[in-house]
Amino acid sequence: MNAISQSILTLIILAPLAGAVLVALVPDRAKLPNWIALLTSLVTFGLALHLPTHFVLGQSGFQFEINRPWIENPAIFYHVGVDGLSVWLVVLTGLLAPIGVIASWSAIKERRKVFYSLFLVQQTAMFGVFISLDLMLYYGFWELSLVPMAILIAMYGRKDGPKAAMKFFLFTFIPSAPLLVAILWLYAQTGSFDFATLQILITHGSLPAGPLCWAAFAFLLAFAVKVPVFPLHGWLADTFSEAPVAMAMIVAGKLGLYSMLRFHVGLFPVQARALAPYLVALAVIGILYGACLALVQRDFWRLLAFAALSHLSLITLGIYGLAFTGWNGAVYQILSHGVVDGALFLLLGVLETRYATSQINLYGGLATRLPRTATLFVITTLAMIGLPMLSGFVGEFLILSSTFSSVSRGFAVAAALGVILGAAYMLWLVQRLFYGPESQLATSRPGDDLHFRELAVLWPLAVLMLVMGLAPSLWLSAIGQGAAPPRLKTQYAPGYVTGTVIPSGGQR
Repeated sequence: MNAISQSILTLIILAPLAGAVLVALVPDRAKLPNWIALLTSLVTFGLALHLPTHFVLGQSGFQFEINRPWIENPAIFYHVGVDGLSVWLVVLTGLLAPIGVIASWSAIKERRKVFYSLFLVQQTAMFGVFISLDLMLYYGFWELSLVPMAILIAMYGRKDGPKAAMKFFLFTFIPSAPLLVAILWLYAQTGSFDFATLQILITHGSLPAGPLCWAAFAFLLAFAVKVPVFPLHGWLADTFSEAPVAMAMIVAGKLGLYSMLRFHVGLFPVQARALAPYLVALAVIGILYGACLALVQRDFWRLLAFAALSHLSLITLGIYGLAFTGWNGAVYQILSHGVVDGALFLLLGVLETRYATSQINLYGGLATRLPRTATLFVITTLAMIGLPMLSGFVGEFLILSSTFSSVSRGFAVAAALGVILGAAYMLWLVQRLFYGPESQLATSRPGDDLHFRELAVLWPLAVLMLVMGLAPSLWLSAIGQGAAPPRLKTQYAPGYVTGTVIPSGGQR
């Protein structure tokens, strides 16, 4: 392994942190903080691309790994690494950073140094969550990710930022306390925070079963709130409505879903299997509940919030179906959701900046005045609703087919209904915003279509949606290598949700 590969994960963590310090030191004039943040995010994205280009397919275990002592007592190590599960999530985080900067370019006019400094600190925290293999190191980054988000919602909220920030912070911080207790209990029992060591000890039954179940539940609770899983979504709509666009696009889903995959099912497979029927049921409820509420929203940020609840619930269904195909689909859908949401947030942020409102009924007929915006919005919408040949189709198909064959046909049909409802509310949104007679809002303001910097981001994202739909193997080859722990790399026959888990071709 060359010198860059040996230190690439450390560079990825430190680059946005160094950018945050630089932004804090420079004067806030002539959009200098914007340019430094954009340059930093592009450099970080370039570093992140080093991972998939040097990732060795077929090699088991973690790659680009660093494992060095940090604190002697308790024994905390700087242990980082990536596998097929996390490598593309690191790249996705790097991709979303410059999109977030572009989305904030005109929207953030005051205290730009504070905004971009905290935005880059948030990037460091997210990278740390995805690459940490020591539980205390992971927990530090997990908690760090809450702070910049809460501060920025409070400072830059549209109407009631402090209230939304408090709700977000309490919802996500309080479940972290049991998570910390569970991590400390594991250390007291094993003397280690190392993920691989704990995985081996738990798999071999070295820890008492009763307390281990409570530890697994504490992990799950913290992650389920962060996703969020129905009915723990109370913070989501207010956060989407109040958060700056750059923060809203990264707040939901990725950290919680990855943590479920890695640190709940990956660390506690037996306990995850016991709770899976309940989580599958909650996921199906969340798919339908989020879709139905999205249909009746009149504010496009709240519509997007409930749409996110529905789509993230579909990914949760794929995870807790505990089938290898479903896991592949879930991870792929996380990637697609990140790309599509990045484009959608940028486009809606452009509309709100141009027209100073997020009320859907005030729009109408914008396609004639903003043809580039309308074209890219339609492409993004089609990817979001899972049109074949675009990115959203692959993950949805894998999850639904896995649910149908391995979990429950009834739940698969219900989840498919949620997908159909998703097409309904998104196409309704397109029609209300861009087509039909021109509204008074459209006629009262001059058409200000997408600028070059916005097109420079959105067209590559549109191409990426197409490539992900046509050539999913570019991503699935690595995802399949690390998508599930060995004990779950099995397809299961129907009957799973009733507790009669049967390996394919096996006997009762």
